[in-house]
Amino acid sequence: MQRKINLLLLCFSLLGGGIAFVLGELLLGRRPYDLPSILIIAIYFAIVALGVGLGALLAEMISPRLNGLSWKQRYLGMSWKLLPLTVVLLFGVGALTEFVYELNFGGVKPVKNVVMVIDDSGSMQQSDPGNSRYAAAEALVQQMDKDNQVAVVTFSQDASVVQPLISLKSPENREKVSAVIRSLQTTDGGTNISGALNEAMNVINSEGQTSRGAMVIMLSDGFSEFDTSRELSEYVSRGIAVNTIGLALDDQSGSRLLQDIASVTGGQYYDVTDADRLGDVFQQIYDRLGDRTLLTERSDATADSPYYAVVRILALILIGTALGIGLGIVFDNRHLAKSFGFGGWVAGLCAGLILEFGLSGQSFGDALIRLIALLVLAAILSLFTYVVPVGEGRLSRRGRREAAAAAPSSSEGFHSPRRNRGSKGF
Repeated sequence: MQRKINLLLLCFSLLGGGIAFVLGELLLGRRPYDLPSILIIAIYFAIVALGVGLGALLAEMISPRLNGLSWKQRYLGMSWKLLPLTVVLLFGVGALTEFVYELNFGGVKPVKNVVMVIDDSGSMQQSDPGNSRYAAAEALVQQMDKDNQVAVVTFSQDASVVQPLISLKSPENREKVSAVIRSLQTTDGGTNISGALNEAMNVINSEGQTSRGAMVIMLSDGFSEFDTSRELSEYVSRGIAVNTIGLALDDQSGSRLLQDIASVTGGQYYDVTDADRLGDVFQQIYDRLGDRTLLTERSDATADSPYYAVVRILALILIGTALGIGLGIVFDNRHLAKSFGFGGWVAGLCAGLILEFGLSGQSFGDALIRLIALLVLAAILSLFTYVVPVGEGRLSRRGRREAAAAAPSSSEGFHSPRRNRGSKGF
């Protein structure tokens, strides 16, 4: 056995990983047919297996440095037939690891209830003269999943619940909430953030199902006296995030307050200068609702959980190892399966660390982190044949039988000369 490197395989694997990244990002962004996250992630890693596996197979077909010329002559056809098996393997491992990653441990509840808290004080006549905040809230209601419940609280000097929590299973309920939002108007008065969050908590407490988590989306353009440590204590103890949106805030004290509220409760703060962008911001907050997949930042109560950090890294190690073994299966070579398997373990560890500490919730930044993780995965896999020596050695019985059949038989060709013990010469 020898330590070898096929630089063409490295290049083609990186190219295949890059193509897989593009297809995977389209999948993550569009989520066709409203597929659940488990299937989305499984398909994503199946695409990665197809891209990297196809790149490696084409490279060895052109320049068989790792498997040797005999593999190309005898077993190339079998390798093409075995490639789908690797794709199926990664689909299964991706689905299994994502399933484990999405399990809720330690009292974590999936976030299903959304309370929208909307500022309708007099200053909104200047900050949002076209009432874009109401249009954004209505559009979000139409985009929510059927298993969500939504409530609407408005506030100025006082806070009021204009729509208690209601299920969105039926189109009639969606239209009811939309009609309530369309009827809202800007009023006079100040900005009572304390009263608004108290009413939001009352709405959350009115929901009888303790298994459903909740979050708050609060939009305001003002400032009020607010004791974050005291008035947010129940939000913190129950792990309820308050995502805040500051609209056209010229006063830095208002911006700091909204940032503090989001930071203390584990939510996100969004600074919006143009009211026309509110629709995108509302949708962005919802898209991160309870988002916990192997490929995205955790945005629920587990955001800083060391348990889920370890699970993500272990999952990527398992996925990388499976990809490496799958490549060994494609080439029907037990030595390559060992080399790629160990390489996949190391590559998965590196990719897991990159994802865990690199994802930030920003769309472009997270896409770049996923690309880096995939390229690192493909590169380490391809280069590990220099660490673990490789040679010829079939995995399957069929391969061994064909190799034996191809070897010259002792009954064919020339016989080796043997001494005639019966002949005593002259």
